[in-house]
Formats: sequence, structure tokens, C-alpha cells
Amino acid sequence: MIPTILVASLPAFLAVFAGIAEATTCNVTTPCPASAPCCSEFGFCGTDHLTFADQSRILSNHTLFDGNSSEYDWVVEGGNIQNSNGDLALTLTETNGGTRISTTRYVHYGTITAKLKTGRWGGVVTAFITMSDIKDEIDWEFPGAATTEAQSNYFWQGVIPTPSVGETHRDLTDTFSNYHDYTIDWQPETLTFSIDGSVVRTVRKSETFDSAGIAHYPVTPSRVQFSIWPAGIAGSAQGTVDWAGGMIDWNNADYKAAGQFYALVREVSIKCTNAQAVSATSNITSYIYSGSKNTSTTPTIVYSNRSTLLNGAGSLSPIVGGVGGTMLALALGLLLGANALLL
Repeated sequence: MIPTILVASLPAFLAVFAGIAEATTCNVTTPCPASAPCCSEFGFCGTDHLTFADQSRILSNHTLFDGNSSEYDWVVEGGNIQNSNGDLALTLTETNGGTRISTTRYVHYGTITAKLKTGRWGGVVTAFITMSDIKDEIDWEFPGAATTEAQSNYFWQGVIPTPSVGETHRDLTDTFSNYHDYTIDWQPETLTFSIDGSVVRTVRKSETFDSAGIAHYPVTPSRVQFSIWPAGIAGSAQGTVDWAGGMIDWNNADYKAAGQFYALVREVSIKCTNAQAVSATSNITSYIYSGSKNTSTTPTIVYSNRSTLLNGAGSLSPIVGGVGGTMLALALGLLLGANALLL
């Protein structure tokens, strides 16, 4: 049974951020240094890993988050977290709707590895993903009772491809009873999925172009997220229920004993690709594609001072102010106007 106290310490939990906030700042023209390569939406740089001594850098009450990632590394967006012998426990109850925790900084290319144990119950999904503000997404997902499998997937701007580009990786030792290391190695031209250090899948951006010459490949700064969520409930699409292993049995013996379903995260390591750190601020308003399959279709990322906080709380300080801010606003208006004429 998992203890019912909130996270008090996660001594082995590695993350992307510094235990004590670094004074280094960043913006659209000033990238973070190699020693602290990840840039937050408030312009603070962070190192590539952290050992938690207590819960002070996890904000459980997401409504209080003002976007300042120099103070918090993680925000609980829903549900409840607990401490289970030093592991981070994500809980799912019939009333809490599951739990999701997100980083307060963004990664724009890098290598992310999580050591975790999944759930083992039909209809209950465990997930380790990256998610951008425009729904570029990279997934490790573990549906229901399929405890010898892991599923890799990716999405571009929330588009659901037909057929699916997800893949299932089988013959794992029980993912509920055993820790496994799951890695997302996200680079500008390749996306590699590994389990316990062994590559199981590689996606090449060059293979994702559509007939219009646009690559359906995740390219925008993203937060790292962990979650456990109820797919097998009334209101879910039948295909989702079937994929997750059926409807959730709230009379399951495990649920009755613990009062919850759960997944455990032991540690995380996030190493940003420093060359891309300048783009890791989250204030993205549009993506303008140019060129074709043969001329590189890397998007231009346009920055503004729009707030993209996890829960919409607080306000975002402008990246640039004064004359610079005015010029940026004018340039943005012209660019968006030109883009509208082209569409």
C-alpha cells in the first residue's frame, strides 16, 4: 500500500532543473549556457538534472503557480502525488480523475529518460510524454493490463494520423513489478525511442513529410509530463476503452486495498540540446513554414509576450520591452498579416 502523505522527499528523482535556482537568465536573443541549458517562460536557465531533498520545488496547488520556474520545477495540474519510499506516486481514484505533473521549463530537443513502474489495471493508462503549447507530442504510453508492453508514438500539432504511427514494443518484464528506463531522444532530424538503453524505434523527420512538403514531426518547445489517467470510463470513445484494456473495475482488490490505482516514477534525467536552448522559451504565437521537402521546412518560431502558463494564472513579463517590444509587436503583426495573405 502506498503511504497517503504528499511527497516529502524524492532523493533519487533526477530532473532537468537546478535544486537552487540559477541566476542565469535567457531570452530570444540570449541562449542559456551549456551548464544550464533549459530556458523557462520567465527567462530563467536551469541545469540538466536535480536531486530533490524535499517537496518544496513541486507545487501541488497549481492555481498558485505564477509561471516563475525559478521557484518551482514541477506543477501538479490535477490529481494527487504521494511519496512511496522515495518514489513519486501518481494516483488515480474514482473521484480525482487521475494525476498529471508537468515541468515548469521547456525542452527544445534533448534526451529524456525516466525510470518508472506502470499501472496494471484494465482501463488505466500510465504516460510519460512531452507536450508543446500547440500539441506537438512525443509519447511513451502503457495502457491497462498490458504489462509486458510499451507503446511509442508522436504527433504534430495535435493531428491524429490515419493510420496511426504508434508502435507497440513487446516482451518486457512486468512493467508494474519492475522498473524500466524509457528514453525519448528528440533531435531536429531524428526521434529515437529506447528501453533500458536499447533502441527500439527511430523516426526520421525526412520520412514524415506530407504531399504539401510539410513534415508532421514535433518541432516546438515542450514540457515533460507524467500522468495516470482513466481511459476506461463512461464517456470515453469505445476505441479508447478497448485500447486501454476495457472499463475500469473500481472493485478491483488492489483498488480496495489501497484506495487508489497508482504509477511510480523513480527518477528522470533531461539533457537539453544546448544548441537549441535559445528556442526553449514558451512564448510562441505562430509557426510559419517555408520551402518544400527539398529545401528544408524548419519552422520560424515567432516570439511574443503572450502568457502560456500551465493554468492561465499570473501574467508573463515581456521578453523584450520599450522600443524593442514595440518593434517586435510591429514585426509580428506584419509577419502574421503576410502569412494570412499567403494562406
